[in-house]
Amino acid sequence: MKVGDTHYRSIWLDADGATVRIIDQTRLPHEFEIIGLTTLDQAATAIRDMWVRGAPLIGATAAYGVALAMRGDASDAGLARAIATLGKTRPTAVNLRWALEEMQRLLTPLPEAARLEAAYRRAAEICDEDVAVNAAIGDHGAALIAEISARKGGAPVNILTHCNAGWLATVDWGTATAPIYKAVAQGIAVHVWVDETRPRNQGAHLTAWEMAGHSIPHHLIVDNAGGHLMQHGMVDMVIVGTDRTTATGDVCNKIGTYLKALAAHDNGVPFHVALPSSTIDWRVEDGVRDIPIEERSGDEVSFVQGLLDDAGGGRVTRVRVSPLATPAANPAFDVTPARLVTGLITERGIAEASRDGLAKLFPDRVSP
Repeated sequence: MKVGDTHYRSIWLDADGATVRIIDQTRLPHEFEIIGLTTLDQAATAIRDMWVRGAPLIGATAAYGVALAMRGDASDAGLARAIATLGKTRPTAVNLRWALEEMQRLLTPLPEAARLEAAYRRAAEICDEDVAVNAAIGDHGAALIAEISARKGGAPVNILTHCNAGWLATVDWGTATAPIYKAVAQGIAVHVWVDETRPRNQGAHLTAWEMAGHSIPHHLIVDNAGGHLMQHGMVDMVIVGTDRTTATGDVCNKIGTYLKALAAHDNGVPFHVALPSSTIDWRVEDGVRDIPIEERSGDEVSFVQGLLDDAGGGRVTRVRVSPLATPAANPAFDVTPARLVTGLITERGIAEASRDGLAKLFPDRVSP
């Protein structure tokens, strides 16, 4: 997508053929900073400290992280160390494991001399595949938006989002935002309610930045406003992303998603989840029981980051919002049971959130 007049992906290979470039998302929306990754440790830090975030982008960064590791040590031990180091960075997003397994499967049988080139090539392919997949998700999701628009006689379709599942969370297009971008390109009027998404405010910092950059009508709302808006008929549909989806249709996404699903269910508002198939964990049956939920630092709850002076010349800083003596707990994700999900928007179409629904679209992925 574009930043100003320039098209960017969220991750790309530098002209030197070695350095991996990323957008430091911890600086947005007030500062746009590009960082170069040249080592395995830098790639691991970028994932762990959320310079990059979003399940698909985490996977792409991990793939390039393996390639960077091969520059220094392409031995079996070097490969194993890269897989282990990157695998420990974020426990919830299944794309991380998927990308690392892809790289390990490709590189293990190759001689050491061939691993570096092969690793960079596969990482680039994973990025290109992600862009194509998200564009397809956008096409399928835009059809849902078009249906609502037709029922409303062309009046703006009000869409509520949670967290950031935009192009910044993927390589391009986004998952939950891809249908929005595609619908706008088709001339469909939309308006987006952007959840702030505490504690890291990915909605306020990132989704709002994306919407403003593409001139899409939107309003930022506090996380607890969604239910009220739904009660008053001000939300036509909810579209969120997911970091891991079970084989039975349970959805693990940023903390607070479950509460939005409950409110949507109570008010008859369609609740859709947009996801690439690489986010489906076919090994997991029960999301609440079996998906590991990342516990992040309590500082993310106790502090907020923002622009100290928005009148011009201000600086980005962080301030404490809680008493010094108050500890904070910070579960980063929750699980929305399949029964609350209207549909799963995938690159192959829209699936019912169930084992049978997913199996119909992905018969080649389901184990006998």
